[in-house]
Amino acid sequence: MVSIDHVTQKILTYLPYVLVLMDMRYEGVKCGKDGSVDNHMEMGKKLLAAGQLADALSHFHAAVDGDPKNYMAYYRRATVFLAMGKSKSALPDLSRVIELKPDFTSARLQRGNLLLKQGKLDEAESDFKRVLKSNPSDKEEQEATTQLAKSDELQRLVTQAHRSYSAKDFPTALAQLDVIIETCIWDVTSREMRAECFIQMGEMGKAISDLKALSKLKNDNTQAFYKLSTIYYNLGDHEMSLNEVRECLKLDPDHKQCFGHYKQVKKLNKQIQSAEELIREQRYEDAVSKYEAVMKTEPNVPQFSHLAKERICHALSKAQQASRAVSVCSDVLRFNPENVNVLKDRAEAYVQDEQYEEAIKDYETAAKHSENDHQIKEGLDRAQRLLKQSQRRDYYKILGVKRTAQKKEIIRAYRKLAQQWHPDNFQDPEEKKKAEKKFIDIAQAKEVLTDPG
Repeated sequence: MVSIDHVTQKILTYLPYVLVLMDMRYEGVKCGKDGSVDNHMEMGKKLLAAGQLADALSHFHAAVDGDPKNYMAYYRRATVFLAMGKSKSALPDLSRVIELKPDFTSARLQRGNLLLKQGKLDEAESDFKRVLKSNPSDKEEQEATTQLAKSDELQRLVTQAHRSYSAKDFPTALAQLDVIIETCIWDVTSREMRAECFIQMGEMGKAISDLKALSKLKNDNTQAFYKLSTIYYNLGDHEMSLNEVRECLKLDPDHKQCFGHYKQVKKLNKQIQSAEELIREQRYEDAVSKYEAVMKTEPNVPQFSHLAKERICHALSKAQQASRAVSVCSDVLRFNPENVNVLKDRAEAYVQDEQYEEAIKDYETAAKHSENDHQIKEGLDRAQRLLKQSQRRDYYKILGVKRTAQKKEIIRAYRKLAQQWHPDNFQDPEEKKKAEKKFIDIAQAKEVLTDPG
């Protein structure tokens, strides 16, 4: 049974909160019924102070609608926009404030700072100069003087950066643009130029970062999405390339460059997805054919050829086509010797082909680059175990004769096999290596079995 004193105490505890809620509700009703600009301004200020930005914005919207010439309503709304990180929306409001009240130095100083961040240096300088002529406070004068000096320095750097870029001195242009963008973080022109410098210098990851920023800074920036798509494509990332080119076509369905590129990427993406599905279904020969089609679809981007060969190597290894797998895997490893997946696939193919020492080498190399891979450890243990077993040689089995075979029969079997496995009969490097091993085994078997001792 709950005591009455306990209930009373609970009510008294929550009473202040209830009164605050009632007061806020009353204020809201008053604004709704009265609709006066002053009430909206007052509520907006309270909500802004409480950090309730969306609600504050609604009230300042209403204040602007109620009195389009109230410069403080625009200024308060701009303040909320800035607090929400919406500088594009804040700029027109600050301009409207200055239009209604030209001597409002705080608004002009804020607008100057936004224009500076956008790289509109002439307009920013104009605002800072006007602040200095309008009897500013000491703090405003100091800030305007500092920003004006910074703007002058940036003007000089912009001229130098354009000169360096035109001379194709991309490292120098890049260093200059870095300093500019550190202040002019929303400067579209400087970012476009820096992205192009990164592309020319082969720093594609940094170019992607700038292009992604440009796609947000500039409305309907189809060119940024097109460049992003082509960079991802040339890096071999077909999925990201497809995503970016689709963004371009959302903005402009008739964009010729994006539409042409989209058709190519979509076709390639479909082929790769289909090939991977075939591997999952263990239809390895079909997967090989599909990846061969990928190389025909895009013969000019090495990354896609490497990807196709890597997956063909995997499919052939899974299909236990050891000789073909070793050949294709080796081709991939010539370009990327540290590719762990290919090293594992080639090691498995070597095991299938009874080339255990080669398998062990591949597993050990793979382990250096992927220490905690259980598959590598298990494969290495198996290859070492099989090597030990293979060293206990059955020479009769090597020559394919019975244990009761006479010397003449052994020599006849030797000559036949030696002729068949002579290394000169093979052109492919992997096949020749395999033949050399067989040839040595055959000779050793004949030597042991015909030794009179």
